Amino acid sequence: MAKRQIKDRPANGTANLGFEATLWAAADALRNNMDAAEYKHVVLGLIFLKYISDAFEAKHAELEAQRAQGADAEDPDEYRAESIFWVPKEARWSHLKASAPQPTIGTLVDDAMAAIERDNPSLKGVLPKDFGRAGLDKQRLGQIINLVSDIALGSAADRAKDTLGRVYEYFLARFASAEGKSGGQFYTPSRVVRVLVEMLAPYKGRVYDPCCGSGGMFVSSEKFIEAHSGKLGDISIYGQESNYTTWRLAKMNLAIRGIDAQIGHGDTFHNDKHLDLKADYVLANPPFNDSDWRGELLKNDKRWAYGVPPAGNANYAWVQHFIYHLAPGGIAGFVLANGSMSSNQSGEGEIRKSIIEADLVDCMVALPGQLFYSTQIPVCLWFLTRDKSGRAASRRSPQGGGGFRDRRGETLFIDARKLGSMIDRVHRDLTDDDLVKIAGTYHAWRGDVPVGAGLVPARLVPAREKGDDKGRPYADVPGFCKSAQLDDIRKHGHVLTPGRYVGAEEQEDDGEPFEEKMQRLAAQLREQQAEAAKLDAAIAANLKELGYGG
Repeated sequence: MAKRQIKDRPANGTANLGFEATLWAAADALRNNMDAAEYKHVVLGLIFLKYISDAFEAKHAELEAQRAQGADAEDPDEYRAESIFWVPKEARWSHLKASAPQPTIGTLVDDAMAAIERDNPSLKGVLPKDFGRAGLDKQRLGQIINLVSDIALGSAADRAKDTLGRVYEYFLARFASAEGKSGGQFYTPSRVVRVLVEMLAPYKGRVYDPCCGSGGMFVSSEKFIEAHSGKLGDISIYGQESNYTTWRLAKMNLAIRGIDAQIGHGDTFHNDKHLDLKADYVLANPPFNDSDWRGELLKNDKRWAYGVPPAGNANYAWVQHFIYHLAPGGIAGFVLANGSMSSNQSGEGEIRKSIIEADLVDCMVALPGQLFYSTQIPVCLWFLTRDKSGRAASRRSPQGGGGFRDRRGETLFIDARKLGSMIDRVHRDLTDDDLVKIAGTYHAWRGDVPVGAGLVPARLVPAREKGDDKGRPYADVPGFCKSAQLDDIRKHGHVLTPGRYVGAEEQEDDGEPFEEKMQRLAAQLREQQAEAAKLDAAIAANLKELGYGG
């Protein structure tokens, strides 16, 4: 079993390989007047095609060198045996690059995409095939092909660095920013995804995202396992996406990383593709406050065990869908608008009360604003589990020991609104230290990460030196985190806003006696009042000289 180890990382944001920004600037310059939503399919489709062609060519050269030993470089099975897509001759990048200056390049790219889908059933219906349309400037298309040609994407060394994945993720983020609100339909900021993944720690079992966008939750889960010395085969991935073009992005995003996943296309509420799935982990960022989910058609749905969600807002439909698909020992982590923590409209308060009274709420995290490209609505993270006893966790405990502690009747509240730093005028990002502080606090509270064992940097976990009165490495920190009892939540009317529970941040005592401080401040106030009176007199005199005196 993988051992969990959160190491100290640089405090800066997402590191890059040095060329993503340059590549984006060049690609964006070629966009001209094309809409970002349309252009992303052109660029990402070509990047995908370049990657699978490079990977194919690397394997092709290897097989050619082994021809004397009986290897056949034109046998598709040689490639499929190593999870490399078979690329027919008319779809190979060298052919497209040579044809880039031709006015027929759009049709040639479409033919290449169709040929790859024909010979690789897992990609059927996934690749974009509208490069030959009249509205796409073929000269610019040829220039983009030349631009992408300069990146080595498919060699063994570059795959080890996840070059294509990094470029693809960087471009997804930039397109999301360029598209603004609509960009949020396919992209969740990578730092928000990482908080969810680091807190859930999906080492082994079934991972499910019923509104998976471009697949970022799955990619981050795989990265987490690799970073913590686990085995990728230990998790199986299930997802669903209702938007067809976004579903295609997800299929490509996972395919280029060799991630095997069952991703269904369709409306999750009305056409659930994984009806019988019981997941060990649910990770999701559903649409916020969705009023068009046609809830009036699902009044008697079996998923609504805690109350029928209002037809005008899908928030609690999503929450109950997640719960319905949880295994007996499963845990869900998801993003919702802050209003979900306190709303009492249309029966939502009663549904939340039922969920709380069933002791399903494990942790609530209030995030800072401006993290998303698509909305300025403040957001929070919910963590729900069917079993707080800790027994179910022992089967997949990263330490291979007794799992988590018994947390029945308790809920952790984390107020992380003051964390993060601005990366531009309108967007905030969480640093690596922020991620570890939030996730480390949760794991210390849950009892699965001993701080003293070096699994979480002690300097980043808000805990007293001797732990709390139960001997755990966790302790409440005013203004940041609070372990609350179910009775505490009842006293607050079943509202789950962390700010109500964590209290105010402790202020350092400056050592100055109260009486002396008050005398000093009062004297300072009198001096300022006297100075203000002098300024008022001077202003009045100036106005009088100008003829505006009273």
